[in-house]
Amino acid sequence: MKKIPRVTVYPKNTLNLLSREEILGLTTTQQDVAKTFRDCALAILNTDSKDDDASRIFAHFSDFDIQIHPQTRGLKLEIYNAPSQSFVDGHIVRGIQEHLFSALRDIVYVDYMMRNSQPCEVGQQTDISSNVFKILRNARVVRPGMIPNLVVCWGGHAVPRAEYEYAKEVGYQMGLRELDIVTGCGIGIMKGPMKGATIGHAKQQIRAGRYIGITEPGIIASESPNAIVNELVIMPDIEKRLEAFVRLAHGIVVFPGGAGTLEEILYLLSILLHPENTEQIPLVFAGPESCREYFAMVDRFIRTCLGEEVGRLYKVVIGSPEEVARAMKEGIATIHSMRKKGQEAYYFNWSLNIDSALQTPFIPTHENMAALRLELAMPRHELAAQLRTAFSGIVAGNVKAFGIEQVEKYGPYRISGDARIMKAIDELLMMLVEQGRMKLGMGVEDYQPCYKLV
Repeated sequence: MKKIPRVTVYPKNTLNLLSREEILGLTTTQQDVAKTFRDCALAILNTDSKDDDASRIFAHFSDFDIQIHPQTRGLKLEIYNAPSQSFVDGHIVRGIQEHLFSALRDIVYVDYMMRNSQPCEVGQQTDISSNVFKILRNARVVRPGMIPNLVVCWGGHAVPRAEYEYAKEVGYQMGLRELDIVTGCGIGIMKGPMKGATIGHAKQQIRAGRYIGITEPGIIASESPNAIVNELVIMPDIEKRLEAFVRLAHGIVVFPGGAGTLEEILYLLSILLHPENTEQIPLVFAGPESCREYFAMVDRFIRTCLGEEVGRLYKVVIGSPEEVARAMKEGIATIHSMRKKGQEAYYFNWSLNIDSALQTPFIPTHENMAALRLELAMPRHELAAQLRTAFSGIVAGNVKAFGIEQVEKYGPYRISGDARIMKAIDELLMMLVEQGRMKLGMGVEDYQPCYKLV
């Protein structure tokens, strides 16, 4: 792969108006924060990569470096040995340029601001939801005075072409209905709805369409931002990333995906099943005819683990992209009416109660994975949260640098629990492996499980 030996990049719209104090804070950042920015910058410049193994990407670009330099009118970036696909005739693609400074804003600037401000205390701990809100507000993703129209789309990055085209058609139908798109910002299902929506928006002469990508440092290398994203946000960890999705969402569409998609589904179901939450987020599982078996298995897994009544929280649509878009439009209209009546914010769902178990960062060590409680007798929202954590660990073992390192060093994660739950997980994971949804280009013959069910 070709590399660009050296290039200088200046801010365009992000961080181009800073005080001298802020510039000093950005350029004297802590070493661990600087490394995080370096890794995220590499992932951004490696856009549309066909490799989702973070450790392999970092090894290939071990000579990559990025330095922040202050100047009287702001700052600039000096980049060394960058992936060439983000450049045209030696000049960086403008969307990628914007993404780089979004990463600088969210990683270095947010760290600097958090270190120099007093945390908002709620009870005995920092209000994590307030910090999620502050990061989104700083990124100008949270905007007052806008009618609800944000549809979060979840799904895999390793999907067949037919599923990508289906997601793109759903995005097109939502764009025609003046809905904006939020995804995890990568390729595959994360790119399809955005690409379709751009065409729908163009036909409706919408020039300010929003294509919001939300990621986090642990996953960005394996899911590099696609170039359609015009609002990129890098949250500090997966838990805050998931909370940002849910609090921004006016509706959610789940397309086929792998372990990460199951993590997202279980995270949301844990919130919706919590006894203190009454508002329901419009939720549709959608895919082409070829995905009928996939969603039947997902539905069976959810009902087996969390009970038959959980099926009322979502709708399954096979085929018919128009039906998916209409369901979102109608559901969002209901959300709009409810929040208007209750005098609640349109731009951030403060009313949802998110349990601390979903907000506390989970470190996927072998000890933590083995300690998971997966018992049918547990309250359903607590079991959903534990299941979400199990799938989070599997995602880490598949594609995140830390998880890959742990599995290489200590062997597969051991996951234990109720026999009925273990059987349901085993059947679901086997389907994901057989359909090549665990890692890009890997089917049953190639995939080496990062987990062992006990």
